[in-house]
Amino acid sequence: MDIEPMDNFESKLRQALERRTAPPSLKRKVLEQRSRLRTQRLRARTEMWQRLAASMALAAALGGGFAWRNREERLKGEAARAQVLTALRITARALNQMNEVLASHDGAGQE
Repeated sequence: MDIEPMDNFESKLRQALERRTAPPSLKRKVLEQRSRLRTQRLRARTEMWQRLAASMALAAALGGGFAWRNREERLKGEAARAQVLTALRITARALNQMNEVLASHDGAGQE
């Protein structure tokens, strides 16, 4: 009983290890698969570079937007500062004129 399964196993093993000629389409299939894999790798690399370029463009656009916003804020601040200084000069001039008027009235009243 033990001999028959062993013989069956050996014959299956012999069949599996027996040298056979390759089918005629094997070379074509291997070359097509290699070409397909190269194309996929190239596409993946191209996609990666495109994503990287898009990320860099987005980062540059965001950075430019923030820089522009900061510049606008600074310009608005400088304009507000100039307006405040102008208002202070006008106020100081008006106060000086008022002091001159009061001083002239005080001087006229003392005489």
